[in-house]
Amino acid sequence: MRFPSWRPHTCSCDTTTHQSTISLHQKQEKQHAHRYHDNSSSATSYTTSNNSNSNSTSTSTCSLESNLSIQTLPSVPSLNPSPQTLTLSVSHHCLTTLTPHPSRPVTSLAVNSTLLYAATNHQINVYDLHTCTNLHTFQTTSSGSTKTIAFSNDIILTTHQDSKIRVWHKNHRIITTLPTVNDRLRRFLLPQNYVAIRRHHKRLWIEHADAVTGLAVTNGAIYSVSWDRTLKIWRLSDFRCVESVRAHEDAVNAVAVSNDGTVYTGSADRCIRVWARPQGEKRHVLVATLEKHKSAVNALALNDDASVLFSGACDRSILVWEKEDSANHMVVSGALRGHHKAILCLVNVSHLLLSGSADRTVRIWRRASDDGRFGCLAVLDGHRKPVKSLAAIPDYDQNHTSPDASLSVFSGSLDGEIKIWRVSIASQSNHDPELNS
Repeated sequence: MRFPSWRPHTCSCDTTTHQSTISLHQKQEKQHAHRYHDNSSSATSYTTSNNSNSNSTSTSTCSLESNLSIQTLPSVPSLNPSPQTLTLSVSHHCLTTLTPHPSRPVTSLAVNSTLLYAATNHQINVYDLHTCTNLHTFQTTSSGSTKTIAFSNDIILTTHQDSKIRVWHKNHRIITTLPTVNDRLRRFLLPQNYVAIRRHHKRLWIEHADAVTGLAVTNGAIYSVSWDRTLKIWRLSDFRCVESVRAHEDAVNAVAVSNDGTVYTGSADRCIRVWARPQGEKRHVLVATLEKHKSAVNALALNDDASVLFSGACDRSILVWEKEDSANHMVVSGALRGHHKAILCLVNVSHLLLSGSADRTVRIWRRASDDGRFGCLAVLDGHRKPVKSLAAIPDYDQNHTSPDASLSVFSGSLDGEIKIWRVSIASQSNHDPELNS
C-alpha cells in the first residue's frame, strides 16, 4: 500500500534526511575496552508495576558491530556484523512530528488501515495517515494510562493501568469492559472462583489485579498479560474469560502468539515462557522456559512464519530465538547489539525488525540470507526521551515491480511526541534476491 504524498502545511515537519551506504561485509570491531555503565534501576522502572508513567543532510557509513551488552550476556554470540558481500543504499528522514499532548507520554501506537491510533495517558488520538491530521480524540478511562492497542475486525481493544481491558466499536464507542458484567455474575457467588492476590485480599480469577501490559488477538481469542503475573485467555465471540495461568514469578510485560496457538510471555523475572494447549485439552501447559536474559524482558516479536522469536530486555540486547528441527520450542541463536540502554519495544515487519530503546533511538535490522546474521540498516535519532512504542507498515508500489523497499515507521516517546519516518532500502547488488522481491 502506498500512501498519497504528505501535506506539510498540516503538520509540524522535520526535513532532516540521513543517507547511508551499508556494506554487510565489514571487519568485526574490537570489543569496547571500557565497561558500559547503565542505571539499571531507571531502566527497570519502565517495566515494573512501581512505575506510574512511565534541517540538515548527512552521509555516514554505519557500523554493524557493537558490544555494549557483552558485559551482561557474555555467553551469547553476536549476530552482527554479517560477512555477506552486499551493499545496501539506505535513506531515512522524519516526515513529521505529532504532539497529541505536550505533557503526556505516548504509551502505545497502532495502525489500522489508514488510521494511526496513539495513546497518551488516558486518551487515544486518532490520526488520518493521508493528511496526518487528528480526526478524533476519545477518553478511555478516568484514571490510569492506556498500555496497549489492538484490533480485530470492527472492534478496538485497549489495556489499561487500572487492570481493565476495554472493547470499543470502530466509531470509538465503548462496547464492554473485561471481565464483562455477565462473566462476573456467573462466578461471584462461588468461593472457588476467588484467588488470593495478597494477604487478606481476594479477587475473581477472571479479573486482572494489576496493570494489563500486553495484548494479542488471534485464533478467535484474546491473550492478555499483566503485572499481576498472569496470562489470561478470553473468547473473542462473547468476551468470556476461559483460562487464567500463573505465568511468571514477577510482572509480565509482553506477550506474542503464533498462528498455531503457541504463546510466548516475557517477564521482569528475566524469563520467557512458552505455552501451548495440547490437542484435546482445555488448558495451556508450560512447554519451555527460555533463560538467557540477565534483566527484565520488556518486549517480544515473532517473524512472519513464527519460526523466529525476538526478545528485548533491560540488558540492552535483542536475543534471537529459533526453532530447532529436533525441538518444538525455541533456542537462542545469538544477540543483536547496538542500543545503549534498555530495549522497550519491538516490531517485526516483513524481513525487517524494528527496536525502540530507552537510549531514545529506533534501530532497523535486516537479516542476511546466506548466514543468518543481522545488519543494523539505520538508526532513527530525534526523540528527547525513551522510545516506548513503535508501529510500522511496508509501502510498496501497487504493481510490486520496484526492487526498492520502503517503510513508514511511527515512533512514540515519553517526550510526548510521535515521529513519522520514511525509510527506503535499495539493493545495489543482485546477490540477495530476497531484497529484490
